[in-house]
Amino acid sequence: MGRALAPLPANLTFLSLLLLFLPLAARLRPLEALDFQLGPFDPSSDYKTLEVVYPATIANKALQVTPDSAGNFTLQNQSGRILYRQGFKLWDGPSTAPTKLASFNTSFVINIFRVNGNSTPGEGLAFIVAPDLNLPAGSSGGYLGLTNATTDGHDSNRLLAVEFDTFKQDYDPDANHIGLDINSVRSSQNVSLAGLGFQLAPNVTKFFHVWIDYDGGGKVLKVYMIDEDESTPTKPKPASPIMKASLDTSKVVSQNSYFGFAASTGGNVELNCVLSWNLTVEDLPKDGDLPAGLVIGLAVGIPAAAAVLVGAAVLGFRVRRRRAAANDPNILGTLKSLPGTPKEFEFRDLKRATGNFDERNKLGQGGFGVVYKGVLATENRQVAVKKFSRGDLKSKDDFLAELTIINRLRHRHLVPLLGWCHKKGMLLLVYDFMPNGSLDSHIFCGPERQTLGWSHRYKIVSGVASALHYLHDEYDQKVVHRDLKASNVMLDSNFNARLGDFGLARAIDNEKTSYAELEEGVPGTVGYIAPECLHTGKATRESDVFGFGAVILEVVCGQRPWNRAGFGGFQFLVDWVWSLHREGRILEAVDERLGGDYAEEEARRLLLLGLACSHPTAAERPKTPAIVQILSGSVDAPRVPPFKPAFVWPSASPLMEIGDTTDVTPMTSSQFGSGWTPRYASKESDAGYNNSSPV
Repeated sequence: MGRALAPLPANLTFLSLLLLFLPLAARLRPLEALDFQLGPFDPSSDYKTLEVVYPATIANKALQVTPDSAGNFTLQNQSGRILYRQGFKLWDGPSTAPTKLASFNTSFVINIFRVNGNSTPGEGLAFIVAPDLNLPAGSSGGYLGLTNATTDGHDSNRLLAVEFDTFKQDYDPDANHIGLDINSVRSSQNVSLAGLGFQLAPNVTKFFHVWIDYDGGGKVLKVYMIDEDESTPTKPKPASPIMKASLDTSKVVSQNSYFGFAASTGGNVELNCVLSWNLTVEDLPKDGDLPAGLVIGLAVGIPAAAAVLVGAAVLGFRVRRRRAAANDPNILGTLKSLPGTPKEFEFRDLKRATGNFDERNKLGQGGFGVVYKGVLATENRQVAVKKFSRGDLKSKDDFLAELTIINRLRHRHLVPLLGWCHKKGMLLLVYDFMPNGSLDSHIFCGPERQTLGWSHRYKIVSGVASALHYLHDEYDQKVVHRDLKASNVMLDSNFNARLGDFGLARAIDNEKTSYAELEEGVPGTVGYIAPECLHTGKATRESDVFGFGAVILEVVCGQRPWNRAGFGGFQFLVDWVWSLHREGRILEAVDERLGGDYAEEEARRLLLLGLACSHPTAAERPKTPAIVQILSGSVDAPRVPPFKPAFVWPSASPLMEIGDTTDVTPMTSSQFGSGWTPRYASKESDAGYNNSSPV
């Protein structure tokens, strides 16, 4: 029998256990949500991010999942795949009894193009969740780049796909459908698109905006779809899915899988293009990571006291790693409670990125803090770092309020949050850098800078409308921004609008209609604040729409909403535009710097929409779904009365709440300093006015 070892001294036992478990402690991390936004696509950078399997390419600012031109190869009988190179863990625990399934949602814009006009297209495009980055051999034709004649239908494929099929095989309902594919191109569920008014590959160029949402808790997958006339989407996400399916991903895909696209052609050909792609995946701990609730099994025989010491040492190591937040339990507690904890940046990295917050890197300053430009050396990535500066208590409130709101928002027309930092009382939020700065710097620029062209202006307004519709109607909660203005609209490298500065934004429970600060009074900027807010102190979706109306008029007219010098006798821009509308001269409000180079119908539509959004009565302002439809041209411009109605409080509108006792007080624009008192017109006097009726 071997000789028994003498027990270790207590302090040596603790040291040994500490050395044993410190590597485990280093792997502790909270759950996060991983997300990215791609498009328009750039070969110089996106080939590093995406696995592009030949003959797929990145060209013409799009993912060409099958070849986009004949070149040195034929377009017939091709298949390709393009996948995000990073894999994602999609479920926890054993596949027989998973403890958690990762939720994910994705949206993308596709264009399936007929190469030769009236020729029959083929075969189709699919969004896929695959076990690896490989393309199966022989996957052209009806196999859609998913499987082949040998592997189709095998559970070992571990493949999930949503197909957009343009060619009828024997097992297909028709040549224009979507389908849910599980390890096979023989779909487990099909939806024909003809009855929904969609033609995947029409004779004209058509774009489709697709949303795919998977709820891991409910084990439900939903697909939404809308057609677009332009590659930049403007229409809102539909209220109802076109396909809904019960799905347990742990029974289908590999635990670690990849997201992307597959496509194919056969004897018939088409171009299968993806023009933009957003993806958000709940980030489960990778193998080897320890979850937030640490449970360590210790071998029998280790003294309980030593186990407690080990646990304390390990947790102490974690606390030191997250010492930035530990200084304030409120911040740490809030971060822990967030659905997906955003990335924590090291202070030294942000200090180095901004040149120690050098004034020369200062991008702007607002009521809550200063924003600096920075370059993260490790990623060679430009960022915007917001440094809060209203004093300790106020800064913490501002920081947590903004972080709590922006953390879960995901939309192509919002400035993306990258992460946060808290060091020695300094609170920082890190955002994606917008190379073209803010909208106001382009609208209210001097002669040294070329003013924005009309197409950019219209696209920017449409982008802001899309973002506002997301906040008001598409996100889980209603979110009011409370500070819509040109300086808070940022422009990316392609002059797409990105709504930013969520310092004043607040979420409203779905059963409520407004939000009010207890102490702050009425936040916002003169010219953008809805008149009812001055009486109630409450922010609503309608008050956001009022601010959006001011932004529209700024963009079209090239003027700020309020000017002490006035606009032809009016201090408020909206009053001046309304007077031009009454006189049938509304296009005279268009920015003179455009030199007449603009689309008259679009300009008239924007100006009328701006006036409708600026209606003094909140209930009369258009809702964001209607706004988006008006901007897309699918709905006519709103009909605006020739005389601006007087503001009356309280108004007979749904915004009134039980308990309001404010006296009825007529208030005209002159009480805001415009010097103009509106007149009421009877129906008879308006009869000959072609472009006017109540909004």
